[in-house]
Amino acid sequence: MINVTKSYFPDRGKLDKYIDRVYESGWMTNNGQLVQELEQRLKDFLGVEYLVLVANGTLALQVAYRVLELSGDVITTPFSFVATTNSLIWENLNPVFSDIDPGSFNLDPHLIERSITPETTAVLPVHVFGNACDVDMLDVVCKRNNLKLIYDAAHAFNVSSSDQNVLKYGDASILSFHATKIFHTIEGGAIIFKNEDHYRKAKLLINFGISGYDKVDLPGINCKMNEFQAAMGLAVLDDFEQISLDRRKVWERYSDALAGKAQIRLQDLNKEFKNNYSYFPVVFSSEAHLLYIRQRLNEHDIQPRRYFYPSLNKLEYLKHSNSCTVSEKIAESILCLPIFPGLDEKIQNEIIQIVSENYIQ
Repeated sequence: MINVTKSYFPDRGKLDKYIDRVYESGWMTNNGQLVQELEQRLKDFLGVEYLVLVANGTLALQVAYRVLELSGDVITTPFSFVATTNSLIWENLNPVFSDIDPGSFNLDPHLIERSITPETTAVLPVHVFGNACDVDMLDVVCKRNNLKLIYDAAHAFNVSSSDQNVLKYGDASILSFHATKIFHTIEGGAIIFKNEDHYRKAKLLINFGISGYDKVDLPGINCKMNEFQAAMGLAVLDDFEQISLDRRKVWERYSDALAGKAQIRLQDLNKEFKNNYSYFPVVFSSEAHLLYIRQRLNEHDIQPRRYFYPSLNKLEYLKHSNSCTVSEKIAESILCLPIFPGLDEKIQNEIIQIVSENYIQ
């Protein structure tokens, strides 16, 4: 069975060396030595200053909302993984959906101001499939309307321009280090802040608000990363250059073969930022076309995924929502193809051949 992705397992001997250090220290959690080392290495690798490691990417979003003291309405994208919306609801915030750009699949900054009301406190865009948003335009819109700007950068690990990492834009960005991501800690995540006060507040919030021995300053929660997660992260980070190279080869093979094919189109990439090759989405001519191709791939034990379906504004449990026609149409007709290091070239060719098949409705 070929799934849409395959979790990266580092060399067992390399991982064991990190785990041995956990046994030697007797320190499993509560800002252990490996967590501290991983945090510093990620700051250096990503070129960011204020990075906080947490237990997972969804908690990273929730802590960011708390640190920035959001309330009321948050304008966000309907085209994302459900955690983007659910994290808002869990924090008693109201997701207000604004439609996406049909080429980039990212939140369309030109539409946002139509949804701003006196209740709006923030904008929450997503760098979809690691494709950087129009960060400059989003910055203008948010500053003009005095809104906080938080990026769900779950897919955007190691995405940067010639000047800086995409994580340095906005008031905060979050990363997911789930096992399916290009960099992972099995489960895990991180928050990147623009200023030190927010960073220090987050550090308190993720550890029950404890600031010292017998001293609790804030009503925090427990969402710390543990030492075994950090051990995996350190081992994966050691191999990240090769992981990126292997994924790039698969991505470019797909792109070279599928670009310009009839009845399908590919994502328009932000050329100011580099691609991290985390996903390979294909938009088909219709939902029927997508279902036909998926069935053909399934017949060959190949399992692509409908990222992201349904469009989040269509979730049944939302009390109020609005139509987002572009997101709804793309969500119905987009499929992500398998991409991971070690994907056999014969399987790649098989996928390309099936996706390229002419479809007549």
